[in-house]
Amino acid sequence: MPDVAVVGAGPNGLAAAVIMARAGLSVHVYEAAPTPGGGLRTLELIEPGHVYDVCSAVHPMVLASPFFRQFELARRIRLEIPDISYGSPLDGGRAALAYRSLDRTADGLGRDGGAYRRLMAPLVRRVEGITALTLNQLLRIPDDPLAAAVFGFRTLEQGSPLWGLRFREELAPALLTGAAAHAVSPLPALAAAGAGLMLGTLGHVGGWPIPVGGSAAIAAAMVADIRAHGGVVETGTRIGSLAELPPVRATLLDVAPPGLLRLAAGQLPSRYRRTLESYRFGNAACKVDFILSGPVPWTAPELADAGTVHVGGTRAETAEAEHLVATGRHPERPYVLVSQPSRFDAGRAPSGRHILWSYCHVPAGSTVDMGEAVIAQLERFAPGFRDMVVSFKVTTAAGLAEYNENYVGGDFSAGLMDLRGILQRPVLSPVPWRTPVPGVYLCSSSTPPGPGVTGMPGLHAAKYALKDIFGLPLPGLGWQA
Repeated sequence: MPDVAVVGAGPNGLAAAVIMARAGLSVHVYEAAPTPGGGLRTLELIEPGHVYDVCSAVHPMVLASPFFRQFELARRIRLEIPDISYGSPLDGGRAALAYRSLDRTADGLGRDGGAYRRLMAPLVRRVEGITALTLNQLLRIPDDPLAAAVFGFRTLEQGSPLWGLRFREELAPALLTGAAAHAVSPLPALAAAGAGLMLGTLGHVGGWPIPVGGSAAIAAAMVADIRAHGGVVETGTRIGSLAELPPVRATLLDVAPPGLLRLAAGQLPSRYRRTLESYRFGNAACKVDFILSGPVPWTAPELADAGTVHVGGTRAETAEAEHLVATGRHPERPYVLVSQPSRFDAGRAPSGRHILWSYCHVPAGSTVDMGEAVIAQLERFAPGFRDMVVSFKVTTAAGLAEYNENYVGGDFSAGLMDLRGILQRPVLSPVPWRTPVPGVYLCSSSTPPGPGVTGMPGLHAAKYALKDIFGLPLPGLGWQA
């Protein structure tokens, strides 16, 4: 019998399994889908030879995550890091560009360049302390109190009606808002501002990497490490309840709160169960993936070198689109996240073709096909785009929920990303990864630090399981030849 069972082979379940196997324990991972990865799956799109990422495509957090840094991911797979981390197009052929160089970024922002530099430079200088704050337990004394204060004051500014006071033009606010809107939240908001500032800081430090071969390369590296240390990864096996698992000493669940309620039915104290039942999910995404006959013809040609493009227009336009989603409506001009990975990884498409990955925000549970709205937004900033579309595939929010149980209503963040949703994830506790069921730990994105491919929910859950049950410390995770 294994020592440890892991249910769910998303990035956090795999991270937990890596740690437990590295600690010398026998580990068995159970995944309902035919392949491991969760949000790290890469498949062919419509035609043979055209490879797209089903969920995440660009990974701002992997170079900053303590788990992936210890795991030495950059030595295990090839990561392409564009010199322009992200950009935001505006009408008239203008674009705000976030280079890895903060100075070069500021130089391109006109009269607001100095203000942007003053906003971001202290965050860039204290990135280690800010990463420690945002990727670990929030209910504790910060490792670097000054970094926490610097980050906190800037979050208060950019998350409140004061967010425009330091700026005079449109480029810098559009750049900041494009990153903040990742949080699928009305703007301005504290949680969205914190997320945007963190993402922006990483864009100026290590960049936003794109895995060569697709995001599945990250999952494959973790699966290979689990198996190299004696673990088993079993796919096509859906666990209906904890009773179906062998009598292991520790169980780690990469599931959202509804999944925990299903698996542990009858075993949870009533108060904890009610808290899980009241857990709040956020709004969702409609994903639109394209095969193109060439690169996107951006009016601002520099955007071709950006790994990610936030297509929403001005700060006010993006905020209006997110407000409409928050009130249950579908924007005619949605905020669209776009990446063309075939610009940096030629193996994603045959010669002369390109892959374009995109999604826009929609209300939870939406069945609306946003393909035409996304095409219209892209045509607005890249005239001629429509004529380059060979074919495309739309996955509605309801389709995302069907694809992955953790994406309730199409919420790929596995929980509402407001201030309460960050602190109470899924319960308000110094150790939210522990559940009341002895030996059972939650390690999904519904636990801190939340969404993003970081592996950190898995690391935290595994750390406590090792300590509580096996009396073991965290093992080393370094790459081995």
